[in-house]
Amino acid sequence: MLLSFDELPKEFQNDDVKKYYDILKNKKSSIIIKRTFDIILSVLLIIILSWLIIILALCVKFSSRGPVLYKQIRITTYNKEFKIYKFRTMVVNADKMGSHVTSMNDKRITRIGRILRKYRLDELPQLFNVLKGDMSFVGTRPEVPDYVKRYTPKMYATLLMPAGITSLASIKFKNEDRMLETSTNIDEDYVGIILPKKMHYNLLYIKNFGFRNDLYLMLKTVKEVAFH
Repeated sequence: MLLSFDELPKEFQNDDVKKYYDILKNKKSSIIIKRTFDIILSVLLIIILSWLIIILALCVKFSSRGPVLYKQIRITTYNKEFKIYKFRTMVVNADKMGSHVTSMNDKRITRIGRILRKYRLDELPQLFNVLKGDMSFVGTRPEVPDYVKRYTPKMYATLLMPAGITSLASIKFKNEDRMLETSTNIDEDYVGIILPKKMHYNLLYIKNFGFRNDLYLMLKTVKEVAFH
């Protein structure tokens, strides 16, 4: 549920965020429908795809050294930290060997990891994040704390709702790794160039928030993954 504006973290209490807060305040029923839908669909998908989740887990386990799941601290609603779940697609301790963002030819990615990333199968464990309420099927992709600390006042508006598995920005920047392929400083280029552009679409999502729009973005994501 949406908190009252006075209850929001201090960094949220600015005029830029207030504009987006007022939009969501008038759509409380849509927020309830969104959460109900998340719970029902995540349970159904976990049951239906359990066989695939098990097979992929075994593939990750026996293809390279390290744990099956990759857990990382990300940021969701109201600047709250949570652990995001993914199938591990990189070598052990990859986050200590380079940027938080990966480029197309990142040598830290494992062989099976490239396949999982191509079809976004590495994100299947996030169904459990959705069920827990840390994430939603549609919403701003969760960033690491280091990047969130560099948000502009307006960008905090994207944290009025749960982080998402997919979003309009995710679709628009599906080839983000290629954009960073020639970068000499991936972190700086991501925060300074790509993140502001993604935030434009994330804020646009809040302006147009509604259950129908969520369904549209989910179907569009399936289309983009399956046919591109």
